[in-house]
Amino acid sequence: MRVDLSPIRQFLKTATPVEWCQAAVADLDTLVLDHANCEMKAAQTALSLIYRYPEHAALCQQLSRLAREELRHFEQVQRWLDRLGIQRRKLGPARYAGALLGATSDRDPDRLRQRLIVGALIEARSCERFAALLDFLPDELEPFYRGLLESESRHFGNYLSLAEPLVTNLDEHDADIERLTILEAELITGPDTILRFHSGVPTLARVDGELESATVPA
Repeated sequence: MRVDLSPIRQFLKTATPVEWCQAAVADLDTLVLDHANCEMKAAQTALSLIYRYPEHAALCQQLSRLAREELRHFEQVQRWLDRLGIQRRKLGPARYAGALLGATSDRDPDRLRQRLIVGALIEARSCERFAALLDFLPDELEPFYRGLLESESRHFGNYLSLAEPLVTNLDEHDADIERLTILEAELITGPDTILRFHSGVPTLARVDGELESATVPA
């Protein structure tokens, strides 16, 4: 099934740099390990929003379905770890999600609305990166990542739809989207100290996904 990625590409400010794709396939173990982490974190994010906002019944119902789907993806990536013989190990997080969430309000209702925008950004970038990787992945992995495009593109739309009922000022909402998408693009295209599924471009030699030096160019 062909997935129309044009809404996602219009939403995001920039495409994934080719240099990130090259670095990712050069360290496939770290890429797939962190992909598993991302699926688990996506489920955790959905569940944490359900726990925090039980009064939003429609939101909770939709996020419950999303969490179950993310956990199924987590299980699928776990099976790929076994097939590829990748040893499981704990990976530290990228700066990506923390920086985006740090740019959201600490007060509701803006906090929930802005965090749903961040959820849409993360899902959109995941989908865009799956597509960007297709020309670089080993033949055995390419069909799996192609198959994830449809669900991830739906998740992006789900988060944006959930934010809409919370909008009281459309200009403010649009400004928040603009501000957060600009920040997201900076995080994706800038130099990074580690390789992660949502990292920027690693700029120095890596050792198991970590850079030998903790410093990066400004």
